[in-house]
Order: sequence, then C-alpha cells, then structure tokens
Amino acid sequence: MDIESGAKWFAEQIKKSRVVVFSGAGLSTESGLADFRSKEGLWAHVDPMQYASVNTLEHDYESFLEFYRSRLYVPESVQPNKGHKYIAEWEAEGYVTGIITQNVDRLHQKAGSVKIAELHGSLEPVRCHSCGKTWEKEFFLEGKKCDCGGLLRPGVVLFGEMLPDGPLRLADEWSSDCETFVVLGSSLVVSPANYFPRQAKNSGAKLIIINRESTPLDKIADLVVHEGIGNYLEKVAGYMK
Repeated sequence: MDIESGAKWFAEQIKKSRVVVFSGAGLSTESGLADFRSKEGLWAHVDPMQYASVNTLEHDYESFLEFYRSRLYVPESVQPNKGHKYIAEWEAEGYVTGIITQNVDRLHQKAGSVKIAELHGSLEPVRCHSCGKTWEKEFFLEGKKCDCGGLLRPGVVLFGEMLPDGPLRLADEWSSDCETFVVLGSSLVVSPANYFPRQAKNSGAKLIIINRESTPLDKIADLVVHEGIGNYLEKVAGYMK
C-alpha cells in the first residue's frame, strides 16, 4: 500500500476494532527527547551497564546519580507531541483499549491517556531502593538519602531487574484480546517487550508498525510505515472524520 491508501486502511481499522498501541522511544524523539538505540541515541554514547544498572546504583552511586540527574532535568519545552495527542484522543473516543509503552517519560499521561502499562517503569516518582518509600525528585537530585538510610532512585527498571508484574499482565491481556496492534517508534529488539506484537498477531490481530527504521517484525506486519509518527497519525486522523 502507498502512504495514502495505507493511512485510509489504518483509519478503518481504528474505527472498527479494538486497538492496542505499543510505543517506544521513537515516539518521544518527536518531543525532543533522545532515543536509545539509533546511531545518535543515548546508548551510542553511554554504556547502559555502566550507569543504568543495579550494580552501579549499589556500588557506584555517584556515577548513577550523575547520570540520572541529567535525565530528570527535563526542560519544560518537552511536551507531548501530535502522536501522543492523537493516541489520547482515540482512547477517549473508545477506539484505543490500552497503551503498552517502553518509555519512562510519562508523556502519554501528560497528553491525557489513562490506560497505560509502563513496562520499564517511569523516571518519577523517585523511591527508596531499600524500603520503597516515594520521594519528590528534588531529594534525589540533591543526593539525599531516605529516612531509613537507603539510596534514592528513579522508578525505572534498571539493567539487572525484572519487569514489573502488573504492567506485564496488562500487556499480555491487551495483546491477546485486541483486533489491531499498532507499534509506534520501537526497534522491537528488546525482549520480552517485543513478544507482545507477535502475541497479538498470533491471536489474529492486524499488526501495524510505524518506525523510521526497519524492525525484525516488519515481515509479519500488515502495514509498515517508515515515516514520522505525528505527521502520519495526523493523516490517519483525517480519514476518520
């Protein structure tokens, strides 16, 4: 399908089926945030195991703190983009039944989305690594410790940790029950997150992938688009009127 016919078909799928959205860092790059695995991404310049791991948190806290200080200082100019807003609108209208995200920036929530499974946690709130008590991010940024003496950390899933059970169960349920599964801005190389598009497809759902670069699952998708997400969803929205 060409761009226009693909957008029209995409709009038809949204209007007639239960849609689950799976978002990756490529969606948030359109808000000005860096992704992770592209040539210009965060992990191209930083070894994640050196900074974003449980081992670093527990044995080199200063390096851990310095790395996440820079990530928590998100400029006010970083706001939900057109892609986030269209997803939130379609959720409010009853088309999108759930959003599975690898992102930790909470831009989906800022756009107004509610049904979200955060597979990798979120930068906020900050919590104690020992007792789990939550704190305002300023306490972490200032290098303070918890009342119990434990180290403060963002709520993201670090290398060396398991993904949270609650979001995994939601993602599994939504993927099995949806009729259209839409991937937005994910390279689909991280396990077990990349299991869910396959699960949806194997359960009979249509699979749509919008990502600037090719993914390992392009060959089984019903529609693949290598375009900017926000502009393409705007085109899709035009066919839904």
